[in-house]
Formats: sequence, structure tokens, C-alpha cells
Amino acid sequence: MRHQVMQILDEFKQELDDHREAINDNTNETQSISQYVNLLNAKIDRIAERLDELTLLVKGKPAEREFKLTPLNNREKEVFMVLYTLTQTRPYTTYREIARKIALSEALVGSYITNLIEKGIPVLKKYADGTVYLRLEEDFRKAQATKNIVGVNSTLASWTN
Repeated sequence: MRHQVMQILDEFKQELDDHREAINDNTNETQSISQYVNLLNAKIDRIAERLDELTLLVKGKPAEREFKLTPLNNREKEVFMVLYTLTQTRPYTTYREIARKIALSEALVGSYITNLIEKGIPVLKKYADGTVYLRLEEDFRKAQATKNIVGVNSTLASWTN
């Protein structure tokens, strides 16, 4: 009887060893497949990057926005430069801040801002607590910095700083 029990336990142990070996084989196979999938994903990412590069070459860069402005008079340029300068370090400014900077009334500054808008300068307005906050559209600000679209001269620009 003892011999039969030992034989059954040996067979059972052999079956467990076979199962363990099958599990290890499956685990190794799963790891290999996972590594292969990761390799394929990396190749797909590289292909996608190349497709993006080729698309840009075929289509070209996005067209740069063109701003069409009516020429500004000297006072309008002065108001513009104050608006431009004040909003370099903060997102918005007010009629009052512009008026203080160039010693004009708020009403007159408001009139000049309206002229700027009518002449094609993209001035954005935000209203909060009865106050009008102003800033230049970001694309225009960048274009002005690189191309001087408004045509302000350096003496006027240095005076407003």
C-alpha cells in the first residue's frame, strides 16, 4: 500500500512538474510576444513620424496669417505702442492705464482704440466689473514683433517704455 501511495504521489508530482513547465513555456511565449508587440509599436511610431514629416513637406507650412491695416497716424501709433508695451508683461491693460501713460483722457484713448480696431488692429476686449480690459491678439503681437506691421519707429517705441 505504501508503495502504491508513493507511486501515486510521484505521478502527481510529475503531472505538477509538467504543468509548471507548460506554464513557464506559456509565460516565456507571452513575454516574447509582448516584446515583439513593443517592437512593432516602436516601428509604427517611427512610420507615423515620417508620415507627418512627409505630409508637412507635401502641404508645406501652414499659411501665415496676413494682416491688412490702414495706416495709422502718429497719435494712433502712440496709443498702439502703449497698448503693445503694457501688455508685454501682463495679459490685459485698461483705458485708464493707457491714458495715464500718455497723458490723455480715457474717452480720447477709447476713441483711438476704436480707430485702431477700424483700421485692422485686432484688439481684444474683455469686460469685468464695469471695466474694459484690452490686449492685442497673440498672432498679431508676434507678427508685429518680427515685421513691424504698424510701422512704428524706434524713437516712438523707446519713448513709451
